[in-house]
Amino acid sequence: MGDLVQQGVTQQDYSITSAVLAVGTFALLTVALSWVQWRFPRSRPVVTGRPLLVVANGEVLEDAMRAQRLATADLLVAAREQGIRRTSEIEYAVLEADGRLSFFTYDTSEAGAPEKPPQG
Repeated sequence: MGDLVQQGVTQQDYSITSAVLAVGTFALLTVALSWVQWRFPRSRPVVTGRPLLVVANGEVLEDAMRAQRLATADLLVAAREQGIRRTSEIEYAVLEADGRLSFFTYDTSEAGAPEKPPQG
């Protein structure tokens, strides 16, 4: 939106009308798509997308990666940013509808395990 306003101000077209028209069009489209998703819940996956599994049990799912045009190098960069060194540490990786990658690693700690009863 800011770029549309900036172009209306700094480009050869000095009319406020074109900038307001461009911003108004995008605002109207945003509201319309939001209403469609609210009114027709079955349209939500079409409009916003669905999460997709790209790694399962440490194995990269090449077909899913290819379908989303996601490079293995990009997956590994995102994993390293989360402190994951190898794909074998990943139980599941999900490409979210907004483009983020979510990683679920194997839990090797005892977090959530029941406490041992005291001896004696």
